[in-house]
Amino acid sequence: MELQHLRAFREVARELSFTRAAHNLHYSQPAVTAQIKGLEEDMGASLFQRRGNRSVELTPAGARLRPLAERILELVETAQYEIADPAPSAAARRTAPQAAMTGRFAADRLATDRLVDRGGRA
Repeated sequence: MELQHLRAFREVARELSFTRAAHNLHYSQPAVTAQIKGLEEDMGASLFQRRGNRSVELTPAGARLRPLAERILELVETAQYEIADPAPSAAARRTAPQAAMTGRFAADRLATDRLVDRGGRA
């Protein structure tokens, strides 16, 4: 799973359109499509149901992934901010452990969901 794939997924999920997502991300539409296909392969599930009029809707798997992707990307952005700032504020130091726990929960939940979706036991 690559961060670029998650970013593309987040934008398509927000816009419910590959075309608008590509425009917002400053990518070509085929590039966004390729990123979503790569993520779907990594996840082992279809994330969007393609509808007419160039619009899409989230599948049940996509709906489960959406909040996890949001959290993962938020954690990455927090980490980048924390590392770039040599002296984080007291508030940032207090929220970093909370963000780490949220990320760990997201990763555990994602792994459990994938196992259950494939017929395994959680």
